[in-house]
Amino acid sequence: MSTKPAATEKPKIKNLLISQAKPADANNPYQPLAEKYKLKLDFRPFIEIQPVGYKEFRKQKINILDFTAIIFTSRNAVDGFFAICKEAKIEMPPEMKYFCVSEQTANYLQKYIVIRKRKIFVGAKSATDLNEYFLKHKTEKYLFPSSDIRQPHVADFLTKHGIQFKEAVIYNTVSADLSGMDPKAFDIITFFSPSGVDSLKKQFPEIEQGDIRMAAFGPTTAQAVRDAGYRLDIEAPMPNAPSMAGAIELYLKSQTGK
Repeated sequence: MSTKPAATEKPKIKNLLISQAKPADANNPYQPLAEKYKLKLDFRPFIEIQPVGYKEFRKQKINILDFTAIIFTSRNAVDGFFAICKEAKIEMPPEMKYFCVSEQTANYLQKYIVIRKRKIFVGAKSATDLNEYFLKHKTEKYLFPSSDIRQPHVADFLTKHGIQFKEAVIYNTVSADLSGMDPKAFDIITFFSPSGVDSLKKQFPEIEQGDIRMAAFGPTTAQAVRDAGYRLDIEAPMPNAPSMAGAIELYLKSQTGK
């Protein structure tokens, strides 16, 4: 009797590409997956973050202390913002309010401030979750630190409701050099931002997805995968999988039964 797999059966998953820098071994959530499912892990950032220095920031004519609230939609925004504050010798006043896209971003603020003493408003998982907070705090003067490439949701909502805000470009997002990489060598490719999807699409415009599984973190990244013409196989966060590693594990369980 032939043991050849059915035509519709996908090849076994062996190679997993994480489009981010490799975390420290002690904080690598993908290592247990690799050991359990015998996967080969590769870490390769699809984008590069280029911070905007204080000299360049000053050209935007923004006085940080003129604002009463800060909107953070990523860790990169947190790092870039406080780097500028440090260079400008600005200390955040205790009454400053912080509106964070997710709990992970809010917790990351601990790197720079004592969060238990601050007023912090947290979305569930996406920028649209902050809308109700914006409406309840319409009189604040918001500063929105972001990349030169960003999703329009926050700015569009604030503008629509006549809420005072100012955008500040504090880092630039550029495509990393992916030359020498063969996307077809991987069974799962992960994305963490629309810019990452764009980077792969631009540098490998002729790629045919075939059996490559595409995984996306966040609703905007998931939509970017679909808009690029790819099939989205794995999506995070989900109620039963708040992390990318958790979502991949659920998918692997569904494929292997273990």
